Amino acid sequence: MTLDDLRVFVAVCRAGSLSAVARELTCTQSAVSQRVKRLERETGVSLLERQARGVVPTPAGRILCEAAADGIAGLDLALRRLGDLVHGESGSVRITTGSTTVRHFMAEAIVSFRRRYPKVNLEFQTESSSRGCLDALIAGQLDLAWITLGGPVRGVEQRPVAELPWVLALRAGDPLAARSRVEVSDLAEIPLVRLPPNSTSGGQLHAALAELGVRAGSDTGVADWDTALLLAELGLGRAVVPALPGLPVPGDDGPLRLVPIPALPPLPVGWAARRWDALPPLARAFADTVAGTLRGDDASPEGKPVARRE
Repeated sequence: MTLDDLRVFVAVCRAGSLSAVARELTCTQSAVSQRVKRLERETGVSLLERQARGVVPTPAGRILCEAAADGIAGLDLALRRLGDLVHGESGSVRITTGSTTVRHFMAEAIVSFRRRYPKVNLEFQTESSSRGCLDALIAGQLDLAWITLGGPVRGVEQRPVAELPWVLALRAGDPLAARSRVEVSDLAEIPLVRLPPNSTSGGQLHAALAELGVRAGSDTGVADWDTALLLAELGLGRAVVPALPGLPVPGDDGPLRLVPIPALPPLPVGWAARRWDALPPLARAFADTVAGTLRGDDASPEGKPVARRE
């Protein structure tokens, strides 16, 4: 049994396919199968079950996969930290984010971090949702994930950074655009641009509206907040979105208006890591820089209160 055997086995369990892992590793399916068989000989149990559309881990396979994934993640982080000790303030920080994250939350922090650590390479892996970011964090050699915070996730530590109030985005000239606030009851009377129902932010918005007794209608669906804002700006719909950093405030000139919806609970966003205390120092420095710039200072020491947008 080797570490590579375990890495391949974890990859197969997550992909549900021997051939997919073989393509990713640029090897034969037989080579992948041999690694799994070697683990089965060592453990004395069957680890995979073949199905019509691939393979799934057996109960014994799930036990081994979870233990191996946790151990490999910890080892990868340790190796990264050892590399930082060897190379000093150089190396890389690997982050997974949603499609709008860098633009709205990290632009200023990236500039600040680059000035402080000019030799460090920042690598961003884009995912379509917070769930996708968490899956990539758990599965890959990534340091950090920027997510909409939800419930606890096994093997992941979450740290809140900001709370975003909800606003109604619409075009200037809309009858609701001149208001100073929108009541939740108003949303029941108008069709809205819908965020993905399986996204964390879309799910939290739907749950908050339901708890307040409102079932909002929808005539358009989008994949991200920026698309919802664009449709609202063009007058093609109204959208309930978080007040992202850098967006115009009510009363600004321009075609887009954002009207607060104070009755909705704010949307929490922040960092996720497999183990915060095991993060490489450069990754922690980048996370602190992002938190600091969102709060309005130049760095964000650990333990300070989270940033809040009123």
